[in-house]
Amino acid sequence: MYFVELNKTIHDRKSFDCGKKELNDFIKTKGVRHMEQGISKTFVLIDDEISKAKKPILAFYTITSQTISRELFKKQNYPHYPIPVFLIAQLAVDKTQQGNGIGEVTLIKALEHLLQTRKYMEAVAVTVDCLNNNAEKFYKKYGFQDLNTLQSGRKRLHLPMKSVENLFKNFDKDYRSNKNKNRNDKKISEKLTITESTWKRIRFSFFMFWQ
Repeated sequence: MYFVELNKTIHDRKSFDCGKKELNDFIKTKGVRHMEQGISKTFVLIDDEISKAKKPILAFYTITSQTISRELFKKQNYPHYPIPVFLIAQLAVDKTQQGNGIGEVTLIKALEHLLQTRKYMEAVAVTVDCLNNNAEKFYKKYGFQDLNTLQSGRKRLHLPMKSVENLFKNFDKDYRSNKNKNRNDKKISEKLTITESTWKRIRFSFFMFWQ
């Protein structure tokens, strides 16, 4: 299994079903068009062991960039003009894959992608607009915080890029380099504003999936 850029010629968009009509409609009818128009990029999880003419999409995420009002970051000494952020515009997992940690891995992969993008263009945070209460709970498990604003009637959350950077810095240090095995998870989880148990689940999912 691995993530690749959405390609309408080799990926089966029609069969994708995550249980949410809006997300289904996006991957089936809008994802490719938005890429062609330069609006966003969509990446899909596929499994090469599935021998079909078109590969089923197991999960996907869509990312883009935008600016938001500096007033939403009142505690930060930002300039008096809109602030650049990344947006995870869409994230969904097919029903056949739900309940086995693929949602967590998809989120982590999206964050890793945005961290790499930051090498070429700056952003102060990753934002998400929650489709429903379940989505809000999901993102808050991983440290996303309220921005105290609504976008098209949806609650907007954010995760500072500094937290994303710290997250992967510790992945690299503890798992890819296999060092410092006895580090204090609680101290790190407090810095990321997530619980110790959630931190362990994130790092375990990421490590097991991407070795």
